[in-house]
Amino acid sequence: MGKGAVVVCAAAAAAVGVAVVVSRRRRRVREAENERKRKAAAVIEEVEQRFATPTALLRGIADAMVVEMERGLRADPHAPVKMLISYVDNLPTGDEHGLFYALDLGGTNFRVIRVQLGGREKRVVKQEYQEVCIPPHLMVGTSTVGEDVVAELSRSMERQGLDMKVTALVNDTVGTLAGGRYVDNDVVAAVILGTGTNAAYVEHANAIPKWNGLLPKSGDMVRVLLCLHAWNTDVLWTSNCQKSFLVLSLTMPWILKLYEKMISGMYLGEIVRRILLKLAHDASLFGDVVPTKLEQPFVLRTPDMSAMHHDTSHDLKHLGAKLKDILGVPDTSLEARYITLHVCDLVAERGARLAAAGVYGILKKLGKDRVPSNGFQSHRTVVAMDGGLYEHYKKFSSCLETTLADLLGEEAASSVVVKLANDGSGIGAALLAASHSQYAEAE
Repeated sequence: MGKGAVVVCAAAAAAVGVAVVVSRRRRRVREAENERKRKAAAVIEEVEQRFATPTALLRGIADAMVVEMERGLRADPHAPVKMLISYVDNLPTGDEHGLFYALDLGGTNFRVIRVQLGGREKRVVKQEYQEVCIPPHLMVGTSTVGEDVVAELSRSMERQGLDMKVTALVNDTVGTLAGGRYVDNDVVAAVILGTGTNAAYVEHANAIPKWNGLLPKSGDMVRVLLCLHAWNTDVLWTSNCQKSFLVLSLTMPWILKLYEKMISGMYLGEIVRRILLKLAHDASLFGDVVPTKLEQPFVLRTPDMSAMHHDTSHDLKHLGAKLKDILGVPDTSLEARYITLHVCDLVAERGARLAAAGVYGILKKLGKDRVPSNGFQSHRTVVAMDGGLYEHYKKFSSCLETTLADLLGEEAASSVVVKLANDGSGIGAALLAASHSQYAEAE
C-alpha cells in the first residue's frame, strides 16, 4: 500500500471520527432539549391541576361565603368576614344639584373628582378629575394610624385656605353601590375588582341580628360592606389551591388573606412571575441563565400580564417585547412566548372563576340565585362592578361573567345583569356627599 493510500485511509478514518462526534453531540443536544421540554410540560401540568376550579369547588366557596356573611351579621367575634354596616342613611334621589368633590384614595392612585349635578332633569351635568400615582413610601406610612382621617383632612384643607366641608367618608364599594343606584334602581350589590377586592350590598334590617336602634331614614334597607380582603375559607385550603405557586414563600399575614390574593390585580402578575421563575429554574425557559429581573418580587405587574395575555399577533411579538422590557430577556423563543401566554391564561381564569364564585355567594345570600317558585318572572337584578382589573382586563371580566352565568343556570342568569359602573366609586362618593350635605338637609 502506498503512502497516498495511507493518507486517504487516515483522512477517511478522521472524517468518520468527526462524524461520530458530531452525531453524538447532536444526540446529546436533542436529548437535553427533550428533557427540557419534558420538565416544562411537567411544571405546566402541575399548574393546570392546582389551578383547576371545577364547578363543585366554586359552589362550595359560595356556600362558605354565605355562612361567613351570616356569622358577620350576627357580630360573631371570630367571623372572618366583617360585615360592616355603612350607616349611609340617604341614598341619592336624583334631585341633588350643585358642585361636589370626591377624593378617591385607591390602592395605587389618588384622584380628585369634581361633579356638577343638575337635579332630576339634568343629573350629572359635568364631571372631571385629576389623578396621580401614590408614591410607594406613602403606601406603607403609619402617620394616620389611630387618627381621625376626616379631622385630619379638614385641617389640611383649612391650611390650604379651602372653604370646603367633608360630609361623607365612604368605602369605594359603598360609593359604587350608591352610584349604581343613582342610574339604575335595580342595583343590589357592588363589587370592586381592582388593585384589591371588596363588595357591598343592600340587606334587610331584620336580617342583621347585630342591628340596634331605629331603622335608617332610607327604610328597612341597610348598606352592608363585606371585608372580603381578609376572607379565608377552608374550601380553598382543602383544595389544590393551597399548594399553588401563590402560597410559595408567603409569610403568615399573606396566607391569612388567601382569597383576595387569588383574584386581585395586586397579585395576579406576581403569581405569573412565580410560575415563570419556576419554569426558568426547572426547565430553562429563557435559556441557561435565569433572568435577574425575574427574581424580583412584583416586577411583573398585572397590567403587563394583561397586555401579554391580549396579544393576538401570530408570533406574539408584543408579548415578547414585554418580556424583554420587563424581565430583560433579549430574545425569547416562540415556544417560550406561547408557554407564557398559557400561564397568563391559567392565572387569569382561576382568578376570574373564583371572583365569580364570590359574586354568586352574594346573590345567593339575597336569594337571587334562583327563579321564583311561584312561577312569576324573576325581578331584574343588577351587580355594579368597578375597578381597573374588571374594566381593563377583558379576558378576566369575560371569564367572570361566563362563569357566573353557568353557576346561576340559564333561567336565573337571564334576570341577572353585571355591568361596569365606570368610575362608580368616585361618582358615588360625590353623590353621597351631595345627599348628606347641609344643602340637602336644609331642603
